[in-house]
Amino acid sequence: MAISEENLKKIRRFLDESERPIFFFDDDPDGLSSFLLFYRYAKKGKGVIVKSSPMLKEEYALKANEYYADTVFVLDKPLTTQEFVDGCVSKNIIILDHHPVIKLKGAHYFNPRIEDDSDNRPTSYWAYRVVKQDLWIAMTGIVGDWYIPPDLTPMFKKLYPDLLPRKYKDPGDLLFESPLGRLSRIFSFSLKGKSQEVMKSIKILTRVQTPYEIMNQETPKGRFIYKRFLKVEKEYEKLLSSAMKSKQGKNFIVFTYPGKKMSFTGELSNELLHKFPNKINIIGREKSGFVRCSIRSKYLKLPPILKEALKGIRGYGGGHDHACGASIKVEDFDIFVNKFKEAVKSVMKEKKQK
Repeated sequence: MAISEENLKKIRRFLDESERPIFFFDDDPDGLSSFLLFYRYAKKGKGVIVKSSPMLKEEYALKANEYYADTVFVLDKPLTTQEFVDGCVSKNIIILDHHPVIKLKGAHYFNPRIEDDSDNRPTSYWAYRVVKQDLWIAMTGIVGDWYIPPDLTPMFKKLYPDLLPRKYKDPGDLLFESPLGRLSRIFSFSLKGKSQEVMKSIKILTRVQTPYEIMNQETPKGRFIYKRFLKVEKEYEKLLSSAMKSKQGKNFIVFTYPGKKMSFTGELSNELLHKFPNKINIIGREKSGFVRCSIRSKYLKLPPILKEALKGIRGYGGGHDHACGASIKVEDFDIFVNKFKEAVKSVMKEKKQK
């Protein structure tokens, strides 16, 4: 196991011993599920979604300090800055992540990739190993992050057999063709929209006891979550339809949309990858002078390609082998796309020569 049992127990002790924990988490099913797992176990603290950037910056340290947090948990954030760590009054800073390893001073940093860089099991997987409860929440986050855990799935099948199909080939099948995948999308869409509505949804999710409360709308809490999901889903389906109709090349799908719409870049890029597994897709949302992108490829490792495409470009990005994010100045976006395509050609040429 890449994160040892000893370290998992260490994280659990921080949860047990904290009096005023604060939880910063990423705005996707993996991040949300990780928060829910920790909060429902600890039954105390405050959750803060980090939506603006993959980077956890110094400004968020002020939120921890204003809350008088005695313990700071950072869940599923790819880039926690040293300035954030230094800015926190509390020095009990626990970072649980599965993105490429970063070096920080003054934080307790847990990441499976420290021991094995190929092990990028989602944060919600490790959060479940810490608290050992609410398997349905864990699986919702894990599948939402494009992973099927061989050790947890058999147990989940026994408890919730109707939420999984009998046959599936890969995480995409589960995410887009199963009730569990729909639950993951419900979690994802709970994070969309006005802050007040989002926080109300999260508060309700901390109190939902079973997935059927939501899926079958068995309780007022479940009905609220599902009704709001249907409303957001309508907006998503419109964008998906536009993306499907957009001009597509042989190897690429590039689609952007205005910032006045909700942010669906991750969800769109995942579904387009499932529908068109042989294509690389770059899905961007224009906001505040930047195009914030989600990039997906089933067969090519994206980080080195992205690194090459960002040279000389006003922007930044990074992520997993087959799923990356980037933020590019609007004026540089077309240049970035062309450089990205050239970098892909170069990689493909090298593969053929080998």
